[in-house]
Amino acid sequence: MQKATRLLVSTFTFLLLTSTTPAVVLAHAGHGDEFHSDTETIANPENIEVDTVTAKQIGIKVQPVSRQFLEIGINTTGQIETQPNQQVEVTAPIPGTVAELLVKPGDKITKGQPVAVLSSPELIELRVESLDRRTEAEANLGEAEANLKLAQQNLERQRQIATAEITQASTQLAEAQERYDRDAELTTEGALPRRQMLESKTQLAAAKTALEMANSRREVLEAEAELQRTQTAVNAAKSRIKLSDTTYKTRLQQLSNRANEKGLVTVLAPITGTVAQRQVTLGESFEDAGGQLMTIVNSTQVWATANIYEKDLEKVKKGQKVRLKVSSLPEQTFTGQVTQIDPLVAGETRVVPVRTKLDNPSRQLKPGMFAQLEILTDKSPVATLVVPASAVVDTNGKRLIYVQNGQNNYQPVEVNLGETFENLVEVKNGLFEGDQVVVEGGVMLYAQSLRGGSKAPAKDEHQHDTNKETSLSQQGILQYNNLHWWLVVPVGSAIALSAFWLGRRSSKAISSSVEYLHFGDNKAEGRRQAR
Repeated sequence: MQKATRLLVSTFTFLLLTSTTPAVVLAHAGHGDEFHSDTETIANPENIEVDTVTAKQIGIKVQPVSRQFLEIGINTTGQIETQPNQQVEVTAPIPGTVAELLVKPGDKITKGQPVAVLSSPELIELRVESLDRRTEAEANLGEAEANLKLAQQNLERQRQIATAEITQASTQLAEAQERYDRDAELTTEGALPRRQMLESKTQLAAAKTALEMANSRREVLEAEAELQRTQTAVNAAKSRIKLSDTTYKTRLQQLSNRANEKGLVTVLAPITGTVAQRQVTLGESFEDAGGQLMTIVNSTQVWATANIYEKDLEKVKKGQKVRLKVSSLPEQTFTGQVTQIDPLVAGETRVVPVRTKLDNPSRQLKPGMFAQLEILTDKSPVATLVVPASAVVDTNGKRLIYVQNGQNNYQPVEVNLGETFENLVEVKNGLFEGDQVVVEGGVMLYAQSLRGGSKAPAKDEHQHDTNKETSLSQQGILQYNNLHWWLVVPVGSAIALSAFWLGRRSSKAISSSVEYLHFGDNKAEGRRQAR
């Protein structure tokens, strides 16, 4: 027994030191041919078993294969552009000097927000002139109002005088009328000479004339005229006050900006957006209006302009959905719709510019970027078998998709693919509707299959009988030494090879020795526990 044990240990040590290629044994997943090459293994991945915990760790996700009506589109290239009314050059509204710059490039601003302040000598001069004219007009108004007051007082006095004269004339007229009536009656009766009656008549006529003169007194008329003139003067003075700053206010309205009495003009942002460029520095002067201050761009909505060939133009309509990708964001797809189709076809290239409007709230799409566009013009006439593009594993010129067979078994299936539609790919053959396919983690499964997976090796009946004792011996050695799996395979291979050389008798000796060692180990463990 000791001799057999020494023989086993020597053989085991020699083979353990000389075993340098355990990966070949793992890669073929136990199909009985220990001398397959790595190339053969990669080209023919096998079914692989992965327990639930490992599947969760490597991120395996499964979903059923389905049929869908796919959107058909025209693929083309284009460029991101700013919408015409969403890029504005802010200019100086008046000659002057830059007194303040309130924003810098990259700042986000809103419509009506102050962005710069200009100092304008022209406005200062207009303001001074306006104040001078107003002061003069206010002085004239004061004088006119004083004259008006005097005219009102004079008219009142003249009217009082006229009233007194009218009252007196009316009394004299009544007395004269009474005397005349009495004298006329006495004269008719012959009691009074006719001459005296005629004198009474003359006095009556004089009293009437005096009353008429009192009613139309000239001083009153002149006072009324003076009052009207002074009222007109007052109105004119008030009008001049209003007009004194008309030129100044009109100039401000032309500027459409805010200004103060110091001649400072605040320039406001005409749109909401981002300051893209600033073309001026603090203290810079402009001799004329229109000097560029800064550029504001609103890119929350952008255009993607692409050229469509004349032959495809009939398929493109306004409002059609568009999918877009840019190279800087390969995992992200933007959507929009056809907004404008130019009415003219370019003579040489025979293309028509088509513009797509895209929402860009996070401003990821930058004007000037190149983009890949797909204008969705139709849908497939029949439902097509599709899987997510992430389910496809490319290996050695083959397209594989892992199909779940049972809870922990995954079978690689070679498929023939068709068109790609955004994140879906058409499967022409290789799968059936309802197949549970791995949509995430397929690459990890393929890598696991190259390492041999966890599938138990298949053995024929003869091999099972021949190596039964050797396998038991291997199990004993594994239990005794508690080796890791990456050492188990070369050790097992070494023992299998030693069994081939030594024959069945040697195998029995090895088996007995191993069992003895294992038994001894158990006894030692029992003694340790007893202590």
